[in-house]
Amino acid sequence: MEARNGIQYVRRTQKDYSMSFKLQIVQEIEQGEISVTGAKRKYGIQGDQTVTKWLRKYGNFDWENQTPSNMPKSPEQKILELEQQVKLLEKQKAFLEKQVETADKKAIIFDMMIDLAEKEFNIPIRKKCSPEQLAITGKNKKKL
Repeated sequence: MEARNGIQYVRRTQKDYSMSFKLQIVQEIEQGEISVTGAKRKYGIQGDQTVTKWLRKYGNFDWENQTPSNMPKSPEQKILELEQQVKLLEKQKAFLEKQVETADKKAIIFDMMIDLAEKEFNIPIRKKCSPEQLAITGKNKKKL
């Protein structure tokens, strides 16, 4: 981490650039909050053309005609955009499903470890609540 003028900067590698990170930077630049050079410096992006490529790919500027791309799009362009969005959403869905699967496996392993520890050391690790205690706990949660 570098510090210039009291501001902390982080050097990043290519694998750190998630889609949400790229879109956040493009949005900041397009809203005039930061320049391309400022974004590179602030977020530690090393490539000279990296941010510019993101702007061309994800931004709202028509680079060929040098105008904002608020012009009406042809049905073919809309279909291509929607197909790209679908692909992106499918990738994100697959990633999240994998995370859920991993979390489920961790929970199962954790339960197995607790069961094993209780059996091996003959000590109760999980608290066994009586119905009265569960009712009291439920009332306390509602108050919060």
